[in-house]
Amino acid sequence: MLTTWQLSPIALTAIVLAALGYAFCIVLIRRRGGRWRIRPTLGFIVLGLGSYAVIEFGFLGVYSSELRFAFTTRIALLLFAVPALLATGKPVELLRSALTGRARYLLNRLLTSKVIGVMGNAVFGPVFALAAFSVFLTPLAGIFRASPGAEDAIGLVVPAVGLLLVLPLTELVVVRTGLFIAAEFLLAFAELVVDAIPGIVLRLSDTLLDHASPVIGTVPGWFPSALRDQQLSGDLLWFIAEVADIPILILLFIRWSRHDRRETASIDELSDEEVEALTQEHLRSSGRDRSG
Repeated sequence: MLTTWQLSPIALTAIVLAALGYAFCIVLIRRRGGRWRIRPTLGFIVLGLGSYAVIEFGFLGVYSSELRFAFTTRIALLLFAVPALLATGKPVELLRSALTGRARYLLNRLLTSKVIGVMGNAVFGPVFALAAFSVFLTPLAGIFRASPGAEDAIGLVVPAVGLLLVLPLTELVVVRTGLFIAAEFLLAFAELVVDAIPGIVLRLSDTLLDHASPVIGTVPGWFPSALRDQQLSGDLLWFIAEVADIPILILLFIRWSRHDRRETASIDELSDEEVEALTQEHLRSSGRDRSG
């Protein structure tokens, strides 16, 4: 696993373009006299693009078309781990700082759109992951794994989708009510159980769910049998899906804490007369509810 490497031209092109785009934004900021921090730059290049390179050029990328557990693990890491590490580079903040005029206006319109608002819901990511991982339980998984075009597309589309799921949670401030955040907490805890279903099914099934044909030609002696390959796929998918929910819960806790601080600050700013008026209004509304 540590010595298997193979260069992927498409992944290499994506890495170069992403690094150049990030550097170009930094240049734009410096031309206007601004500065960009070194820590997010290292996070984006070393952690984000570095993890993407390890996955695409290493064992998981090389054997993705031949081994089920390499295929599923690769997709799970591209969907969860790589976007989270790329997000340490603060790409949204970088774009906002680099763009001006109409370009920045369009970016802000996009970031405040309904689509991004839905993705900013902490429950959307786990639900989407559950739907995506359920594909591994169907023959579509075998078709995608055997198609070179699909394999190349996965390396580009999956991390891009992952970024759309991660960035609204990490960089965009979405206003939520306390009740809505509490509901997100309950649903996120439920997702801890639901996300495990595809991995459990892969692990416990005694038949090949993707109906893929055996690998043609000579294979290394350490290759597992087809059924064991599927079981390993289930083990790893189950583990990654559960671990990926933990940052969601942490982000929800942070969001709840910030919401509580904002509410406390807004109450502290009120005068004694305003607090008394709000209290009386609350008591009157409670009395009307009981009488009704």
